[in-house]
Amino acid sequence: MAPAPQEQVPTVIVDDVHIVYRIYGAGTGKGNATSALRRIVLRKGSPNVHTVHAVKGVTFTAYRGEAIGIIGSNGSGKSTILRAIAGLLPPESGKIYTDGQPSLLGVNAALLNDLTGEKNVMLGGLAMGMSQQEIRSRYQDIVDFSGINENGDFISLPMRTYSSGMAARLRFSIAAAKNHDVLMIDEALATGDRAFQKRSEDRIRELRQEAGTVFLVSHNNKSIRDTCDRTLWLEKGELLMDGPTEEVVAAYEEFS
Repeated sequence: MAPAPQEQVPTVIVDDVHIVYRIYGAGTGKGNATSALRRIVLRKGSPNVHTVHAVKGVTFTAYRGEAIGIIGSNGSGKSTILRAIAGLLPPESGKIYTDGQPSLLGVNAALLNDLTGEKNVMLGGLAMGMSQQEIRSRYQDIVDFSGINENGDFISLPMRTYSSGMAARLRFSIAAAKNHDVLMIDEALATGDRAFQKRSEDRIRELRQEAGTVFLVSHNNKSIRDTCDRTLWLEKGELLMDGPTEEVVAAYEEFS
């Protein structure tokens, strides 16, 4: 008798989501904040409101164990949809349902420039809900994974001395030290050398096997191909394609 197919467990449901940014008092010169606040308090409309419809009716369901790439041109809504899933942006309409706590890389790992890398590892781990004992037990693995000490003792220096690539690698390393229900990564794999990218891709596969769901936003199509089995293509806020990575990326490259 053939084994029963493994049940797909939804982790994120995005149902006809629209996200609209509003910029109040655009182009009216000084005093915009005061005027805008007065209109909000008095519930009066403003003739100087600029709206950006960043996400337009996007619908999809993500399942446990998936790694999902999100691709599209600049300004297509990729980062916006991640922020909405993380609960940082309320939808104008539609619903977002999540199973477990979504973690958006760069938000949960809240790094501070005036603190050393070592203290930021502790801070970032605590922000993700890890205990001090858990962080201490994984500390050296986090530092080694990031590779920031390969050319000196940078982990003991303030974060402001780091390059943007070093900071991004440390953020990813902190986030990757914990198993996540839903982990969302925005461009982290574009930093660092190929060795770090390979370590990151391997860790994403491990997270999937540990029953998590991973979203990866990247302009690096090779990283998407190497890491994700499913890809969403957003363009001008609309979901143009959702399917196997090779098919979606090939269509996107032809479009571009």
